[in-house]
Formats: sequence, C-alpha cells, structure tokens
Amino acid sequence: MRYRKGTPRFVLRSGTLEHKYNSLVNLTFTRRTKAVAFADDLLLITRGETVSEAENFANIEMSKITAWSKRNKVGFNIEKSKAMLISRRKRKERKDIKMYLSNKPIEQVSIMKYLGIFIDDKFKFSQHISYAAYKCAKLIFSLSNLLNFHGDSNTKL
Repeated sequence: MRYRKGTPRFVLRSGTLEHKYNSLVNLTFTRRTKAVAFADDLLLITRGETVSEAENFANIEMSKITAWSKRNKVGFNIEKSKAMLISRRKRKERKDIKMYLSNKPIEQVSIMKYLGIFIDDKFKFSQHISYAAYKCAKLIFSLSNLLNFHGDSNTKL
C-alpha cells in the first residue's frame, strides 16, 4: 500500500484477540486497508482521499471484523480499542471521526501507544521522545542515588 503526502489514514488499535490472528489478518480487506497483528494487538490502517472517505472505508472494514468476531466467538475489548485520524493536510477538514466496533462507538484519540512507541495524529514522535527522555532521566537519577548510597564518591558518571 503506497501513501501520498496528506492522505488521511485511520489507525485502530485493539487488544484481546486470543489465538485466531491468521484468519483475521487474512480477511479480504479493500486495497486501501492494511491489517497488522502482533501478540494480542491488531492495528488496522485505512486510507482515503478525504476524511469522510477514509471513515467510510474504515467502518466497512470494521463490519467485516465484527462479523469475523461473531463467527469465531471472539470478543474485543471496546475500552482498549482506539481510533486515530493521521493527516498532515493543511486545509480545513473535519477532524472528528465516528467508527464502530460491534455497533459500539470507538474512542478517538490524538496520541496512541503501540508496541511501546507513542504515535500522534501528525505522525510526529515528540511525545515519544519526551517520554523516553523522562525515563532516561529517572534511570540516571536512580543510578546516581545508588552510587551515592554505596559511598563511592570517586565514581563519575
């Protein structure tokens, strides 16, 4: 699937798929949709020329996933399911999207954590970099306290 700059995309993240990924990922999706599964996470990426078009394609794909879940007696945790519109378009378009899984609305977010990486709706990683810097500072503080606790004042970081 090729993306052009400014193409609106939806990203859906959902957990709790149990052990039936292969048949789910191998569903017949439109050429505008890509499904990626890892462990118990499913990432569904749908693109369109406009936000409305992408939203319509995403809901069509979600109806396929809902039918699959009923056939395979697998439930999705709607609380963990998130939708995000990713676009770098400058022109004014609506930013709200309405997506449904098993006839229940999916929460729209502007930042999502997927496989340990924070992704935002502009596909920039500033939130992830801030988070990584915070974790590093915390680790350095813990290590410096550990060195001071052991009384080794000659050791330098």
